[in-house]
Amino acid sequence: VAHQLKCRTTRPSSTLILGIPEAMLLNVENITVHYSRLPALRDVSVSVDEGEIVCVVGPNGAGKSTTLLAISGVLNPTSGDITFDGKQINGMAPEMVARAGISQVPEGRHVFTTLNVEENLRIGTSIRSDRSEIEKDFKHVLEIFPVLAERRRQAAGKLSGGEQQMLVIGRALLTNPRIMTIDEPSLGLAPNLVDRVYETLINLRNDRGLTLLIVE
Repeated sequence: VAHQLKCRTTRPSSTLILGIPEAMLLNVENITVHYSRLPALRDVSVSVDEGEIVCVVGPNGAGKSTTLLAISGVLNPTSGDITFDGKQINGMAPEMVARAGISQVPEGRHVFTTLNVEENLRIGTSIRSDRSEIEKDFKHVLEIFPVLAERRRQAAGKLSGGEQQMLVIGRALLTNPRIMTIDEPSLGLAPNLVDRVYETLINLRNDRGLTLLIVE
């Protein structure tokens, strides 16, 4: 429920984000989401400015994943509004939300286990039409995650948990998003791998200006 959700940004110049300031890249305002007749969220609000890293922290069942699913269009709020870059997106199909510039890294990694690493990565390019830039971005993802370059012909199901997390982040990057939402990136990872994943995310914000909304 709403009171269990906490928001914190790692952007040095920002303060705690609980209201809905103007001109934010992503605004989630007072959304309520139901699973059948059961309310999963009640009047939840969160906002993310361009270039920020915002974390939503709470216990299991607080509605963190449901919030991300509503943002990505998988779930449709029964009330409230979600706006991205000033345009309302609640009610849009997930593909259209992705094309608008929001990419989600789901909880549990969800790789296509029988496809190899390169095939998994290229799925992220399927919504794009800028073919001249895709190969540049693909090479850049392999530079960010050199272990994926080493294993690009290997079945994704054979990767370790940390390598699969890198794979799904790389796949999301290849959609060319303005904001990436990430559901529990540390789930099931050893502490040293958690540090590597978060270091990579911070570098993506610093080097590419990527906006991040993370739940843990």
